[in-house]
This record gives sequence, structure tokens and C-alpha cells, in this order.
Amino acid sequence: MADAALRLTALAEELLGEPLPVRIRAWDGSEAGPPDAPVLVVRHRRALRRLLWKPGELGLARAWVAGELDVEGDLYALLDRLAGLIWERDDETGAGVHPVRDPRLRAAARTLLKMGGVLPPPAPPAEEMRRRTGRLHTKHRDKEAISHHYDVGNDFYELVLGPSMVYSCAYWPSPDATLAEAQRDKLDLVCRKLALKEGDRLLDVGCGWGSMAIHAAREYGAHVVGITLSREQAAYARKRIAEEGLTDRIEIRVQDYRDVKDGPFDAISSIGMAEHVGSVRYAQYAAILHGLLRDGGRLLNHQIARRPERDESAYHVDEFIDAYVFPDGELAPLGRTLAALEEAGFEARDVEPIREHYALTLRQWVANLESDWARATRYTSPERARIWRLYMAASAISFERNRIGVNQILAVKTPVGGASGMPLRARTWN
Repeated sequence: MADAALRLTALAEELLGEPLPVRIRAWDGSEAGPPDAPVLVVRHRRALRRLLWKPGELGLARAWVAGELDVEGDLYALLDRLAGLIWERDDETGAGVHPVRDPRLRAAARTLLKMGGVLPPPAPPAEEMRRRTGRLHTKHRDKEAISHHYDVGNDFYELVLGPSMVYSCAYWPSPDATLAEAQRDKLDLVCRKLALKEGDRLLDVGCGWGSMAIHAAREYGAHVVGITLSREQAAYARKRIAEEGLTDRIEIRVQDYRDVKDGPFDAISSIGMAEHVGSVRYAQYAAILHGLLRDGGRLLNHQIARRPERDESAYHVDEFIDAYVFPDGELAPLGRTLAALEEAGFEARDVEPIREHYALTLRQWVANLESDWARATRYTSPERARIWRLYMAASAISFERNRIGVNQILAVKTPVGGASGMPLRARTWN
């Protein structure tokens, strides 16, 4: 009798303490759950062994990457339902999964063992980053982490990001604007907040494929130094810059921000880079950028933020993201980032939350990926494409549900005399 889906549904509902809002289809052809719900497809019993040997998010992630789990129907709808049921449950209610001594967990393990088979633990997918050398956020280890995420092929990034090649939150004039328009508006907003003008010297920290540097040089006449730890990004950016005829205005370096010694700069942009810095290095990061600016110079720090924890010591990096997407990446609450910048000597002059804009951006990236899936898998691998589809769709849901946000912080290296150089009505950005 084919009843794997029914048994899995009953097991999940027993552990969660309420009905499962998604439908399950198992490898034996059986189905269970609401008939009109998005379908979680368990293609192989090996997925259960992964959960048995690595319970929780990492086990699920490995099964997804390996193609043993899939979704039929609306991926966003399934993630949204699971987010409310699992990730956003109130721990104080006593609902949900209990500590390991809970007899329900022991019973669940026995069920998974019977259904998944008594075999050695499946090897993790090859895309999982397991080699970590050196202390957290040393230069060498940061370079390894950046390479893992960014050196996966520029053709793949072109497909996902579109012709703008900007890998950070766009700034949408309206939901029906194009991604290219929204990314151009973001780059221009950064330039205006920094008050760039002809001849200004800009440091672009984490310059990616060169889009910010090109925009600042072409539209505002800035002289730009862009730094990245990714050799593939640097090569691509240099090619674009040469095609634009801007080699006299832009220099791209494969360089750690800790090694930049040729300040002062009139302005610094850090767009989607500070998430890689880590809490153990953030004070150093802020102090270095402060030291690289001239008096009166401006920093635009564009950074994802998480919601504060009741107990900050309990914060841990998302297992899926850490293993497959951004190794060693860390998110901090907005207040901690502001405090670190102020402690370094900056005067924070404006904070603009643009959380909803990132949800729109991510949904467009997912649409780009899904619309040309065959080519995406050729450019990288089916497993890597599955990683990106899940992480971007789940991130979009997280932004929409206010689990994470993104903020542009404008800070000034205000001189001792107090003349910040800021307009009285700063939001005009003139």
C-alpha cells in the first residue's frame, strides 16, 4: 500500500501541533494534505535519511539541492505558508518541536529510520562549502568565502541579474518598472546622496561587476577605485570599463578593504558588502572607512539588517545560507550598525529603509532564472541553480514578512568644527 505521503503528513502535524498547510507527494506516488495547496514533492526516500542524520534546515537544504525535494505549484506560496508555521512560531507558546529528550522526537526518528532505510548518511552535495581555514573573517578566509559565492560564472550572473549586472537591492519608482530602470535609479540615488561631482574621488567597496563605478564616472565625472575579492568580477568589470572608454577614470583592484592605503577619498560607497564583514570585524571596517575619507566626506552604507533577537547571544547564522550561499555572512540589527559607525567617528545623517524594494528585486531575479532554466543549469549546474532559486525566493518572502530589511545609511566624517556640508533638507539630495 502506497502511504508514504500520509505517514509523513501525520508525522509533521504531530511535531508541529497543527495541520500541515501544504500537500505532500511522496516517491511511491501517494499524496496527502489540502487538495488546493502547493505541493512539496519528496522524490526520493534519501531525503528522509538526510533529515535523520542532519535534522532541521541543513538536512532539508541538502535534499533540495540534490533534487530529492521539489515544489509543484507556487514556490512563494509554499514558502510563505511554511514561514508562518515553522520559522515564525512563538517559542514561548510551547508549540512546535521540543528538545531532543521529547519522546515525540524519538518516535519521529524511528519513523524516519523505517521509511528512509538503514543506510550510511548520504554525502552532502558538492556545492556545499565545507572547507573553512583560519579564524573567522581573516583575509584568507574571507577571500575563500567570496570566491565560493561570486566565482560561479559571469554568464550565470548575467542571466539572473540582467544587463545592469547589479547584485543588490534595486530602487523601484513603481512595481511595474523594469529591473534595469530600478537598478539605474538605485545607482543614481547613491551618487546623489554622496553629492558626487566632477573630479571627486570615490572608493567603491565591494564593487561587483563595476556598475556603480561606471555610473559614477560616466554620469558624475568621478574618479573611482573599485575593490573586490573576486577575480572573475574584476576581470568582467575591467572589460566593461574599457568598452565604456572609462579606463582613465576607473581602477578596479582585487583587494581587501583592509589593504587600501591611498586615501583620502571624497566619498565611499559600500553596497551589499558589509554583510560579509562579520561582527568580529565590523568596528575595524567602520574605522578603516572613516580613516579613508577626507573631512566632510560621505559614506553610503547599503546593508541588509535582521530583526533584533531578545537574546542577541542566541543569534546564529542560517545553516542553508552559510553552507551554500554566503559562507560566514552575518546580519546585524540596524541599531548595532549605526552604533558601530558612530563609534568609529561618523555622524549618521540619514537612514532610508527600502525593504519592500528588495522583495521586488528578488522576485525579478527569480523570474529571470526560471524563464531560462535550461541555460542557467548549463552555465553553472542544476544543483547551483536550485540553490539560487530557493535562496532568492525564500529571501523575498523574508523581506515581505519583515523578518529582514535593508537600509541605506548616509554618514559623514564631520570635522571637529561641526560643518557637515549637508543641506538643510537632506532628502532633496541636491
